[in-house]
Amino acid sequence: MRKLLKISMWGALVIVLMIASTGAVLWYMWSSNLPYLGSLREYNPPIITEVYSDDGEVMGRFWEEKRILVSLDQLPKHLINAFIAAEDARFFQHEGVDVSGIMRAFMKNLKAGKIEQGGSTITQQVTKSLLLKNPEKTYRRKAREVTLSLQIEKTFSKERILFLYLNQIYLGHGAYGVEAAARTYFQKSATDLNIAESALLAGLPQAPSRYSLILHFDRAKSRQEYVLTRMREEGYITREEEEEALKADVIVDKESENVFKRAPYFGEYVRKYLEKKYGRDLLYRGGLKVYTTMNLKMQRAAQEALGKGVGELDKRDGYREPQKNLSPEEMEAFRLEAEKKYEANPPEISDVVEGLVEELDDQLKEVRISIGAMTGVLAFKDMKWARKPDPDIPYYADRAKIKTPSEVLKKGDLILVKIIKKGTEPHDWQLALEQEPEVQGALFSMEAESGRVRAMVGGSDFYRSQFNRAIQAKRQPGSAFKPFIYAAALDWGMNPATVIIDAPYISSMNPDEELWRPKNYKEKFFGPTLFRDALIKSRNVITIKILKKIGVRHVIEYSRRMGIKGNLNPDLSLALGSSGMSLAEITRAYTVFANGGRQVEPIFINRIEDRDGNIIEENQPASLQTISGETAFLMTDLLKAAVQEGTGWRVKALKRPAAGKTGTTNDLRDAWFLGFTPGLVTGVWTGYDDIKPMGRGETGSRAATPIWLYYMSEVLKDRPVEDFAVPEGVVFAKIDSESGFLASSFSKKTVFQAFREGDEPKKHTPKPKSARTGQFSQFDMEASD
Repeated sequence: MRKLLKISMWGALVIVLMIASTGAVLWYMWSSNLPYLGSLREYNPPIITEVYSDDGEVMGRFWEEKRILVSLDQLPKHLINAFIAAEDARFFQHEGVDVSGIMRAFMKNLKAGKIEQGGSTITQQVTKSLLLKNPEKTYRRKAREVTLSLQIEKTFSKERILFLYLNQIYLGHGAYGVEAAARTYFQKSATDLNIAESALLAGLPQAPSRYSLILHFDRAKSRQEYVLTRMREEGYITREEEEEALKADVIVDKESENVFKRAPYFGEYVRKYLEKKYGRDLLYRGGLKVYTTMNLKMQRAAQEALGKGVGELDKRDGYREPQKNLSPEEMEAFRLEAEKKYEANPPEISDVVEGLVEELDDQLKEVRISIGAMTGVLAFKDMKWARKPDPDIPYYADRAKIKTPSEVLKKGDLILVKIIKKGTEPHDWQLALEQEPEVQGALFSMEAESGRVRAMVGGSDFYRSQFNRAIQAKRQPGSAFKPFIYAAALDWGMNPATVIIDAPYISSMNPDEELWRPKNYKEKFFGPTLFRDALIKSRNVITIKILKKIGVRHVIEYSRRMGIKGNLNPDLSLALGSSGMSLAEITRAYTVFANGGRQVEPIFINRIEDRDGNIIEENQPASLQTISGETAFLMTDLLKAAVQEGTGWRVKALKRPAAGKTGTTNDLRDAWFLGFTPGLVTGVWTGYDDIKPMGRGETGSRAATPIWLYYMSEVLKDRPVEDFAVPEGVVFAKIDSESGFLASSFSKKTVFQAFREGDEPKKHTPKPKSARTGQFSQFDMEASD
């Protein structure tokens, strides 16, 4: 018996040794070639590149993994406790592996015949996320995971493991880590999360899609209840705190985060620059801090101004047509769909939404519109801008005004309406007729002295078209180019009182070598005209004569000094602004006038820091004197007169010193206004992308100047009124506005005019003679060549 027992004991020992040896061999095979733990010490994950406005506010982000590193001491204790309670209650007791948890998972897996549950600790989740990135579920991988987790616990502190976990964990909708998740869902830093919000985030790691706060909030709330219960059971919160958190009204940002939604054209320009210079990897994974020159207040004003001005311009062209007309069946389907859409997120005042025409009353002159389950009334006064559609009348010609709503709308029409205000019973809203503008526009604004670009809008809607018309479009500037010719003429020897004959001009000096008969805008000629008035009133023929006299080559070289880099037509059509250029390019050239003759480079980025705070790029203002200060001021004075007396007259409403020039091209295809006040230069362009004409009378004065005025009125409203500083070498004289002589008692009309010292008139206006026509100078020109 004793012998049998001895044999049995040796047999059992051999079996145990065989099992142990086999296990050791398997364990060695499964856990060999383990990843290097040092990568956790040197944790350097992909993190978000953040872009800031000039006042330090985040205006946009770029990422491959949306992650923002945050230290534990920046996180509220209840947020950390929420994750521990939900994911690993024994985190501070175990050594990386919770054996009881593994046994529970093992039994469940054995019963299922496959691996369904891992029983993972927070340490194991860090291991899986950072060291074992293969998602396969095998026992070999589990063995490696356990081995690594035990090693991690021996190598790193619990605080380090928590730091890795809370920054690495995926929490849905592209957000990695608690900081990125807090900003994605709640638009706040994780530092500011309350218990209710923290519990919602802590409920996400198991299944971020299933418990999505945005797509499945009811499920997320159920999971939040579980997390709060676990927090109470673990002693992290009281029952009162649990109940309060369950009842808390949590506001989740249900719009998917949009990069640069407050300044999309500016943001896209910065993105392209960064990717080209630093590469895609550093841009999307490197955690750069990019400090731009954009001012958010000014950018917002620019976008609102352009939207308002383009909308007004588009409406002056008339109402095109409804989006579509629905059948009765389609109408019912649309109502149900809209009702569901607006149930959780109802429209608000100033929103532009789709509305369905339900009923028209030509006697009351109103239209009943449905917006989901709500109704609104569209009064005739809020749609009378519409014009009667007529296929035989071009869109840019005048169309007949409507007298009743049914002339442009009918039942079943799907239209755009703007919610003006609350309606009166039985209607929910009072509405106005809208349409998506087809006409486009752009605005570019920069500081004259520093070159810092404060605002840039490249189109009426970035999400319809990402083409940046402020930078990429090359359009003819028309008369907005004339100031460069007049500046060149001043330096050539002319002065503001020079008299030139405005009379018909015939030339064969054009690209086609055909007779050319240029005309003024209203096809009138005004005889003897002062140099100053020719610019102020934008006289085409006189500008051509000046260009011919001083030379096309001279003007092209002069324009280069002003900063114009694009191709310039080497012929007399240059006088009419026939050469295409970008809005940014010509705006930059106007800064030379505003900046005392100094040219500056536009700056979009002040500095860039890497993820460790090291400055890798810094841009400081730099300028170069390219024309004299006297010439720059004379042009500024002339352009001030263009505002007070000429085509820029709308800008007088700014009620502060301002200078500028309108521009309009043939057939009203482009409309411009380039203007500046002391310190700030802004350019505006409007037109169609396909270069078709705008409506009748849509000149730079009517189409572009209002946008400039809307913007500048807003950004300057809190700034003190300043005038342009007068440099040495400039004098003022009171001159006769007809003859250009010094004013006398015989002058009918006079103006104060700036001159380069020594160039001012020396004679006074004499007693008029019947044949006197003005102060003709050596610059008088023949009527033809």
